[in-house]
Amino acid sequence: MLTRVLDPSYGAEVRARLGLLTVARTTANAVFRFAPPFLATIAVGVGVSLERIGVAMAISELGGLATPLTGLVVERLQRRTALWGGLVGLAGGAVLAAAVPHLVVFALALVVIGQSKAMFDLGLSAWISDRVPYERRGRVIGLTETAWALGLLVGVTALGLITAAAGWRAAYVAGAVGAVALAAAVRHSLDPDPDPDPDPDADPHPGRDFHLAGAETVPGPTRSARGLDRRLPMLAVGIFCLMAAAQTLFVTFGTWLKDSFGLSDTQLSAVVFGLGFCELVASLGAARFADRWGKERAAAVGAAVMVPAMAALVVGHGVLGPGLVLLVVAIAAFEFAIVSAIPIGTELVAGAPAQGVAIMFFVGTLGRAGATIPATGLYERHGMAWPAVVAAVLGCGAVAVMGWLGRPATNPPIG
Repeated sequence: MLTRVLDPSYGAEVRARLGLLTVARTTANAVFRFAPPFLATIAVGVGVSLERIGVAMAISELGGLATPLTGLVVERLQRRTALWGGLVGLAGGAVLAAAVPHLVVFALALVVIGQSKAMFDLGLSAWISDRVPYERRGRVIGLTETAWALGLLVGVTALGLITAAAGWRAAYVAGAVGAVALAAAVRHSLDPDPDPDPDPDADPHPGRDFHLAGAETVPGPTRSARGLDRRLPMLAVGIFCLMAAAQTLFVTFGTWLKDSFGLSDTQLSAVVFGLGFCELVASLGAARFADRWGKERAAAVGAAVMVPAMAALVVGHGVLGPGLVLLVVAIAAFEFAIVSAIPIGTELVAGAPAQGVAIMFFVGTLGRAGATIPATGLYERHGMAWPAVVAAVLGCGAVAVMGWLGRPATNPPIG
């Protein structure tokens, strides 16, 4: 399918393998995203309150602070090895989650799942960056980011149905089986990176010679002496606010729908399916417009749509129909914003795309971890209104920062 979406100028290897890699990433995202919508069900199974399991999730999110180290590892691995190795690690984390006897072990399982998924994601970003120039990278990364939406639309929906039929532990086992199967397919289908250029002055990373001569690089004045984009601190603030705003809704909406409207796990799976479909549309929209509008500007537009929906949820959460519509709009707008922003990470560190994306993941981890405990605590004490308030305020921060970064003066032409 993707061979028809991308024209031949993107290269035969990218067009031939992107479909498989997107399916693999969909599976990884399904396992990673399974817990938040079904947090109440898992809490009952482990025998703890929502607030306590929210603390465990926040602690597990802090495991993502190791993502820059994972990025360093990925830069030294064959891209293929990082991809299939990440899937195998994720399968191990899913098995651990399924066998969990205690909340602490569940938190550890989530750490393993998160870091294994990070290895796969960073490997994929680096694989793409080696083969696609920056000015066209938003389209390719946007297509692979449909896996985030498909992970919810197809993956989490399927795992939710398994949960309704056989329990949440069985759902994690099913996710592990899928991850192992796709790890084998990736290892078999992808070619190893070619031998590095023998020139001692050349970049020693295998495969870097795929980085096209026409690829854009950020001009010297926007780089620090260490090769970092000088806009990194402001970008970090914007990504933090964006991720924290979305996490506030992600960890509360499933419990809200169960508590306020009595939805079963099967009905919640149907809601998740609808959310996933809207995320998919948003991802495709980002793939189409991020390069055209500018990646920072597109992210600001998505955040600007997200904020009023979150604010309206403060008063609209008491009625199922309007509440669901506002939730869908907020999450879809977030998806458009974050998918538009991710390609920026591939150019944050000169010559190290995986490390640049790892920095973005690190900041996103801080945002998710920082939001999880307050969101679940506020929900248990005050219901859905206060988490929605917090999400809207954080969203305003994302709009301000990403809008500022999108100005021509702060985002000079690349090339």
